[in-house]
Amino acid sequence: MRYVTGLAAVLFIALSTALPAEEWIEGRVTHVRDIDTIEVNGLAVRFNGIDGPELQTPVGRAGQKWLRNLVLRKPVTCSMTGVRTYDRWVGTCYLPSGEDIGALAIAHGLARDCPRYSRGKYQRFEIKDSRRLPQSSYCR
Repeated sequence: MRYVTGLAAVLFIALSTALPAEEWIEGRVTHVRDIDTIEVNGLAVRFNGIDGPELQTPVGRAGQKWLRNLVLRKPVTCSMTGVRTYDRWVGTCYLPSGEDIGALAIAHGLARDCPRYSRGKYQRFEIKDSRRLPQSSYCR
């Protein structure tokens, strides 16, 4: 048992210090932090190019609830950029159907495109409710 625990610790440290660009990870969503951050098998993944409201807002809480219903304990696949922001890795995550989870959040009016990082990839998914959300200054 000690060997397994030690091996798990080594793998966690290795994953937390380096993740190559264009790496794909697969696993179950173990936690939904908010509309733009999930944990896949314990690894925090921030959706690339998505700007979501904070949990202190009604839309932020609604977004977290919606995303929990969509992905919690379900399998996803994420294409990682290799970039890390705070304690999260940045990537684009997909449902088994191939649908981009970030695009779905925007299409449901719960997040916005963040053009600085998406290069406008998600703009076409924005609806009236999306555009009403405040946009973070780092997205402009």
